Amino acid sequence: KVTSRYGQKFNPEVNGSVKPLLQWLTELGLTDEQSMKALVMYPLLLRSRLEANLKLRVQWMTGLGMDGSQIAKAIASFPHILTYSLEENLKPKAQLLRERGFTNAEIASTLAKDPQLFSYSSKRLAHRMGVLQALGLLTKTSLRNAMVMTDAKFAARFE
Repeated sequence: KVTSRYGQKFNPEVNGSVKPLLQWLTELGLTDEQSMKALVMYPLLLRSRLEANLKLRVQWMTGLGMDGSQIAKAIASFPHILTYSLEENLKPKAQLLRERGFTNAEIASTLAKDPQLFSYSSKRLAHRMGVLQALGLLTKTSLRNAMVMTDAKFAARFE
């Protein structure tokens, strides 16, 4: 049913990689609908190597303490997270959060609820966390709200 609904959006040359990826995504806890939607939202997942790339990101998430439902939630809402570099994006940003007092459990919870946070530059993330922390306002919620603000709105409100 899902394949017939979305299948026409995929190039027949890559369809051989669709089934294993869809199966893996559903094994992670995504529904068939969520799995197919993730591929439609971010078809570059089809170019990622399952064993060498995607599974490593999920292992890293598990190492933070994320459970299956948290991982599924993060991927369903922001499939891009599976293609971000571990060494150049995910680990450094998790370290920035740790340096500001976030525990692994809080990082895991943040990643599950707001995986887009990891799409912002490290510079923007570090700056906004620093300002919020200096004001005694740094929480998961305040950080999420601050990251989506324009630079002008953030400066007017906090600087």
